[in-house]
Amino acid sequence: MNKRDFIKSATAIGLSANPVFKQLDKLVATVEHLTVEQVARDEKFWLQIRDGYKLKPDYINLENGYYCITPQETLENYINHIRDVNFEGSYYMRTVQWDNKKSMQKKLGVLAGCDETELVITRNTTESLDLIISGMHWEEGDEAVMANQDYGAMLNQFKYVAARYKIKNNRIDVPLHPKSDEEIVDIYASAITEKTKLLMVCHMINITGHILPIRKICDMAHSKGVEVLVDGAHAFGHITFDIKDLDCDYYGTSLHKWLSVPIGAGMLYVKKEKIPNVWPLFAEWSQDPTDIKNLNHIGTHPCATDLAIGNALDYLWRIGPDRKEARLRYLQRYWSDQVRDLPHIDLNTPKEEHRSCGIANVGIKHMTPKELATTLMDKYKIWTVAIDGAGVRGCRITPNIYTTTKELDEFVSALKAME
Repeated sequence: MNKRDFIKSATAIGLSANPVFKQLDKLVATVEHLTVEQVARDEKFWLQIRDGYKLKPDYINLENGYYCITPQETLENYINHIRDVNFEGSYYMRTVQWDNKKSMQKKLGVLAGCDETELVITRNTTESLDLIISGMHWEEGDEAVMANQDYGAMLNQFKYVAARYKIKNNRIDVPLHPKSDEEIVDIYASAITEKTKLLMVCHMINITGHILPIRKICDMAHSKGVEVLVDGAHAFGHITFDIKDLDCDYYGTSLHKWLSVPIGAGMLYVKKEKIPNVWPLFAEWSQDPTDIKNLNHIGTHPCATDLAIGNALDYLWRIGPDRKEARLRYLQRYWSDQVRDLPHIDLNTPKEEHRSCGIANVGIKHMTPKELATTLMDKYKIWTVAIDGAGVRGCRITPNIYTTTKELDEFVSALKAME
């Protein structure tokens, strides 16, 4: 079942009739006749979406990349799940817990564009990717390829694997402003040798928002007999895609980021035929090497968070993943286009529209990233995060769908005032 058919069937069985969704459904109905680009610029629509969030008024939050605030609809459902599980106790845990988890995996599979038997719910991207990095059948002399711009936790995991199995890690640098997809693909290709077993690559680089040409990188790596692990921490629930179209072997993401699930949920995808090739880190009951559940048996866990995944997916589908992506890209371009060519500004995110979405990174030439972040917060009450490493010096700016253009106007004014 494809995404469109699934959403129609969900509506048919009464999801849209739930009181939680009534107001949102009525709001979305008012823009059904508009293109996604028109909706992206409709400030009235997004102000009403903003009303569905409870936001701290002390500062403008432009740091949603770490954790995206959960909308009130999802939050209230999550709290109810906690109450329900607590009310039923071990009865819930011994009866419907696993059926409900399987149901959430199926819904995730619809958004991810893969079969539910190829994904498992984890706790975050780090856990998802580390399960693969540590679960590979490494032998002394094997090699792995990754970028200096990858997330530090995964780079450290590769260091541990190198120390334990005596493998070699080959790091490359992803250019901030590539001339073409082929330039990026060639850089990764140049690091591959006949000993390379695994290539890790970011779908969207967390410190710059740079979207990489994953399918082209996968095609290149596969032609050389190399498997590909994709870090999708910032892509899932942010941009629209199907994992199957990427043709990667492994894909990990955090659901508490752009899908806005409460903290404690992630996802790991493993291509069906690759599942038996990964060593599980924790023993599962069945010990069936073809069952992906075998890869992440973590014992008793907060299953109310699993249930909230369904609520977060329902919320996203009501708004429309394509509308959300268009709005996030519009917000990023709204501020970045105003400052990109200023002499004292460094934009560390590609200019081409298809190479980024909601995330971008900006620096001031005469300020350290820490000084910039501190000034933005202390003087202008704008919350960001400083990035200083891997060739990137600036602040990562990550608005969300509740962010207003008025808030971004304040941000732009602050950047211009720092000349």
